[in-house]
Amino acid sequence: MIYKYKSYIFLLCYLTLLPFTQSQLTPNYYEKSCPKFLDIVKETVTSKQQSTPSTAGATLRLFFTDCLIGGCDASVLVTSNSFNKAERDADINLSLSGDGFDMITRTKNMLELECPGVVSCSDILATTTRDLVVAVGGPFYELDLGRKDSVESKAIDAENKYPLPTMTMSQVIDIFTSKGFTVQEMVALAGGHTIGFSHCKQFSNRLFNFSKTSETDPIYNPQYAAGLKKLCQNYQQDPSMSAYNDVMTPNKFDNMYFKNLKRGLGLLATDSLMFEDKRTKPFVELYATDQTKFFEDFGNAMRKVSVLHVKAGKEGEIRHRCDTFNKLNDNL
Repeated sequence: MIYKYKSYIFLLCYLTLLPFTQSQLTPNYYEKSCPKFLDIVKETVTSKQQSTPSTAGATLRLFFTDCLIGGCDASVLVTSNSFNKAERDADINLSLSGDGFDMITRTKNMLELECPGVVSCSDILATTTRDLVVAVGGPFYELDLGRKDSVESKAIDAENKYPLPTMTMSQVIDIFTSKGFTVQEMVALAGGHTIGFSHCKQFSNRLFNFSKTSETDPIYNPQYAAGLKKLCQNYQQDPSMSAYNDVMTPNKFDNMYFKNLKRGLGLLATDSLMFEDKRTKPFVELYATDQTKFFEDFGNAMRKVSVLHVKAGKEGEIRHRCDTFNKLNDNL
């Protein structure tokens, strides 16, 4: 009996030390500690999106960028300092739009006035992303809350971790399957390209000197390619030049992205490949004809992304400012 009692005590202690799990998140996490949380997020999102329509696409990309590296912990929001080059300054992240960062900063400032030190930046990023998707016509999906913010952010951690336009479809699939996503979930998430834009540098290889036999990528619709060439002709002098990911309805969250792929209007090489590859093509065709199914699958996949390697306890903190760790902020 004594042995069994000791074993029970050991098990109980062990369970209390288990790392934070997805099951500890809850939709009503701030119900008592910050009851106006969702209202403040929605109001701030509405104001920002109306004044700056590019905010939705920028924040959605920021959310993915954060979650794919070390989990959804707001590590991408931290700025570099004299002794640390942060994640947001990795070469791959230099093209992240300032509109996304500004969205989070505005929301955090409003929440700190209402309930200081309560809401994490990672919860803000997840929730503003969801509300922005809804604001531009996309699906609502329930979010579990209670994430903590990371206490480290290193540029080196972002190297070779993101899907790149120059990758093969197998490489892109490998990235997503390694994180527990199916091919269908990956295609649904790619539908987020229905909003936002990409810089010319990311697809210029498809427009200029593509091959010995073709100046441009023959998968492109010829008129579309001609328009992109004209748009991006001076991209080397002006790296900020960009094009909408969805040329037809760029500011509306819908299934037009998938319809575009069938018409040769996929902006990035990896977009076009999804309609060419037999593993992904059936899902492209499904979502191109059934927006309701796309919305349902996108929402479910976004919920799954939002709980990737969430942090709590000593693994994380509630930052006073989203761009600075508390230890540094307190010493300023």
